[in-house]
Amino acid sequence: MTESVLANRTLATVVHTFGTDLHRRWGLRVHKVAIDAGFTCPNRDGARGKGGCTFCNNESFSPNEGIKDSVRVQLERGKAVIRRRTGATRFLAYFQAYSNTYDSLDRLRWLYDQALEDPDVLGLSIGTRPDCIAPGVLELLASYQAQGKEIWLELGLQSAFDETLVRVNRGHTAQEYFEAAQAARSMGLKLCTHLILGLPGEGPQEWRETLRQVLESGTDGLKFHPLHVVKGSLLAAQWKRGEYAPLDLETYVNVVADLLETVPPEIAMHRLTGTASADVLLAPAWCEWKWKVLNAIETELRRRGTRQGAALGPVQ
Repeated sequence: MTESVLANRTLATVVHTFGTDLHRRWGLRVHKVAIDAGFTCPNRDGARGKGGCTFCNNESFSPNEGIKDSVRVQLERGKAVIRRRTGATRFLAYFQAYSNTYDSLDRLRWLYDQALEDPDVLGLSIGTRPDCIAPGVLELLASYQAQGKEIWLELGLQSAFDETLVRVNRGHTAQEYFEAAQAARSMGLKLCTHLILGLPGEGPQEWRETLRQVLESGTDGLKFHPLHVVKGSLLAAQWKRGEYAPLDLETYVNVVADLLETVPPEIAMHRLTGTASADVLLAPAWCEWKWKVLNAIETELRRRGTRQGAALGPVQ
């Protein structure tokens, strides 16, 4: 399983993509290899809630399944796929599935060390929730960074509105995100914030305000993700009953372009859209086509004669 960083060369002329950011700093093409290390999250195991977020595919979750393949095996398989497709030779191990800091410090160190022992791996990208940053986790990640590793902490905020977080059964507050983000950045860790556009009850005003608060508090990277409906989720039942309507492609493209204009140009955009495979995706259909969405966002920015950070004035 792999997740390519945004590295499209023409897109990178109007957006500060993570792929070009890595290439500038490392001097070579770097790709992510997604790792499933068998984590769960406190919104599933009862610590914060049960059932997970309303947009999660609950049918795919098996709390006793554990790791299907070791970190090393997943890395080798992912690297082989990426090499054939892109020729990339260096990688970030992306601990992606569920909350990848939600375990004992000893187990986290054991898992992360396995990835960093690979000579082709430049560092780690750790996806997690803001309520899963136990004492010692930030220190562990900072220790890897002190060794010259590329370390990113990816925090899923999704929305800065607590009423929205309750509505989607997120299980944490916005304040917990801001506290975790401040703690990470105070230790010099690079932070990537995940935001979902199209959450029930929200519109452009809420999306702009969430982004404003995130930028004001400080972040080094962003991921924008359209809310999509997948099989096995509570959201799927709401969608089938007509209680939720996903964003159409034109709306999403225009909103992303609007938001990008307010993002400082030095912030790396790790993702501008998200996809789901056809076997689980219910709606909207366009979430199956990553490059169609990325090309549409680039086309809209060029049509406007604008780029990331344009609303903030000329680059100094």
